[in-house]
Amino acid sequence: MTHTIEIRTTLDETQIDALSTLLIDAVDGGASVSFLPPLDADTARAFWRRQEVGARGAFVLARRDDAIDGVVMLAPAWAPNQPHRAEVAKLLVHRRARRRGLARRLMETLEQRAHASGFTLITLDTWRGDAAESLYRSMGWREVGVIPDFAVTADGSLGDTVIFYKSLSGRSA
Repeated sequence: MTHTIEIRTTLDETQIDALSTLLIDAVDGGASVSFLPPLDADTARAFWRRQEVGARGAFVLARRDDAIDGVVMLAPAWAPNQPHRAEVAKLLVHRRARRRGLARRLMETLEQRAHASGFTLITLDTWRGDAAESLYRSMGWREVGVIPDFAVTADGSLGDTVIFYKSLSGRSA
């Protein structure tokens, strides 16, 4: 299964519909991505319509034919004193496309885009114990710490999140 990686700064309605399907699949599959199951299509579409990344940010999409099987967002920091920083959000891979290196390809493309856009620091958070946590570690992301009881899980319990950063400036902490 070959995917084409595409970088966009805006989304059209067709992409919003495809990303909504992807988000619903992720939530139904147990991903901790801000939503709880069941996630309806209208709520998912409303989420994607609200997302803005600007000229320096990006939606990195993984396409196979007409389907979008993966996405990750690069969102520039809003604060005037942080023009060098961006946040990574919503790394999603459809269950039918997992275990093929797609998440790694999406993140590599996002990191290249971040560097090319002049960002020197990128940050993210992920569910403690999630597969994404080991992916980020393997890609050189550095853990800042763990926030306990950060979010509610699908079963109503509380779960921890891990905060990571990556320097693109060549500086190390």
